[in-house]
Amino acid sequence: MNSNSSIFGQFAEDAVNFLFSHFRGGFDAFSAALGAVIKLLEDGLASVPFIAMLVLLMALALWRRGVLFSAFVGVALYAIHYMGLWAQTVSTLALVIAATVFSLIIGVPLGIWGARNSRVGVVLRSLLDFMQTMPAFVYLIPAVILFGLGRVPAVIATIVFAMPPVVRLTTLGIRQVREELLEAGRAFGSTDMQLLWKIQLPNALPSIMAGVNQTIMMALSMVVVASMIGAGGLGEYVLSGIQRLDIGIGFEGGLGVVLLAIILDRLTESFGVKSKKRKKVVSTPVKGAATAKTAQT
Repeated sequence: MNSNSSIFGQFAEDAVNFLFSHFRGGFDAFSAALGAVIKLLEDGLASVPFIAMLVLLMALALWRRGVLFSAFVGVALYAIHYMGLWAQTVSTLALVIAATVFSLIIGVPLGIWGARNSRVGVVLRSLLDFMQTMPAFVYLIPAVILFGLGRVPAVIATIVFAMPPVVRLTTLGIRQVREELLEAGRAFGSTDMQLLWKIQLPNALPSIMAGVNQTIMMALSMVVVASMIGAGGLGEYVLSGIQRLDIGIGFEGGLGVVLLAIILDRLTESFGVKSKKRKKVVSTPVKGAATAKTAQT
């Protein structure tokens, strides 16, 4: 231990060393399982020919955003391929997808729990403040100690870094559901789970999708940082440019990250916009039913 460390640093170091000493077998098993999932996802994406992926993403962009964005996606992907960065882009995309999926699996239920329990909400708010303000590089240290080098610690550090937005916005979205909608549901005998699935989640979907969008963006930024511990992908290309002081390599890697970020941002954002349009459709029948019930009474 560094003799200059305070009691807080000592506590953090002792906690990580305790976990490593007593649960090393569990961490190794979890690392192997997560590594297999990441490899399966990366191999699956890599097996898709570039032309097929290009056509698929352009079609998705055309459906969600229109002709102009579809053309932009085509030009952006071709530029990435022309720079010889397609393999790195696929690797980065696999890491972002894996980190985002696990962030949503953990984050959305936590957000729902925090919205429905005020005490849990207070604890989560403090924890999320800590997670969002801690410098991203700090997450790499315990991840490397517990899981070694490679993609697995990179994904785990990315999950911790990228999860707060979806937790916060899920909680916010559920809390902002209008009380009259909940009262109407209770008037018709809905249980808490029915209120959650049929009223709260549909009306909170725009906010949740905004959280998904921000989680993807933060995961992409963290995956680049995690190239320092062997994450690979576009981040490794950028890191190589920094180590060599090669402006060309660094610019190409950075441009690839920017283009991928724009594509992912606009596509996920479009689902949130679509959800806002559907929000009125979800809430109007419930309100109308409540009015009819009042008239009959």
